[in-house]
Amino acid sequence: MPITLPPITRRQFIKRSLAYGGTAVMAPRVLTAADHGDAGLDQNRVALLADTHISADPTQRYPGTKWPGTPVKEDEHEWVNMADCLTVAAKNIIALNPRPAHLVVNGDCALSNGKESEYKEFLRLVEPLRAAGITVHVTIGNHDNREKLWQLLPFLKREQMGVQAGVIELPQANLILLDSGKKGILGEAQLEWLAKELDQRADKPALVFGHFNPYPNRGIRPIKGMRDGAALLKLLAGRKHAQAYFYGHTHEWQYDQVDHLHLINQPAVSYYFGKGHAHGWLDMKLTKASAELQLHCIDSEHKQHGERKTLSL
Repeated sequence: MPITLPPITRRQFIKRSLAYGGTAVMAPRVLTAADHGDAGLDQNRVALLADTHISADPTQRYPGTKWPGTPVKEDEHEWVNMADCLTVAAKNIIALNPRPAHLVVNGDCALSNGKESEYKEFLRLVEPLRAAGITVHVTIGNHDNREKLWQLLPFLKREQMGVQAGVIELPQANLILLDSGKKGILGEAQLEWLAKELDQRADKPALVFGHFNPYPNRGIRPIKGMRDGAALLKLLAGRKHAQAYFYGHTHEWQYDQVDHLHLINQPAVSYYFGKGHAHGWLDMKLTKASAELQLHCIDSEHKQHGERKTLSL
């Protein structure tokens, strides 16, 4: 099953925040924002995040205008704090009225290779969302370690650890979360599972999520895609109710369409590549006929902040 973090109570949140000590100074302010107003939860609204790349050190920064592997000069870059980016996203999502009932982090929660200390910090940062009543779902990316994250969540059943994919049933659509792992491989068993689930759920549009791009990135910086991406696209192309595939990994906000299938490349929340690139999250509102996406940039002054894309379903 995908890794799902259910909502927590205010009491649980306060207890855990106290346990974090000085590292949780942002938590009370976020919780206060969650308590104000009468924002309900909209089952047809979903916050979509990807590539949070959280470090074990909440103060760690990276040069946002730097492509990995290039030299760094302090005065030539816009230094970005990854934890701060996720904090801003969480506060803005909590402030929505109504709030999304669900939130999906589509892979690469961790900065390096999925260390326990990175996941402890990631879980701390998403707890305000859970305290606001939002259910958080996580897919696995190439920087993640499924076992390490699973071990920090004692409420998940051990016997389900090997079941990689899962379905979120919403009133207007089904969200199907896949696990493309560290190497970008779905595998024959998971593809067979996906085909079966889609065939059994043809009464609603299906929106499929996986971390890896299904083909080489068509953006500025090509990044190696899913090894069995062609098989995935063929499977989805043969089922008209499979309406969209959402992916991260390339850290770019892009849209493409192949026949009836929408292909949405989610922006990175925290770790963006190159000066001027949008980084943030997507607010998705579902109706019987469409999925409306709105880009929320971490920098609200960014020229693409508020950009919209409507997908016909």
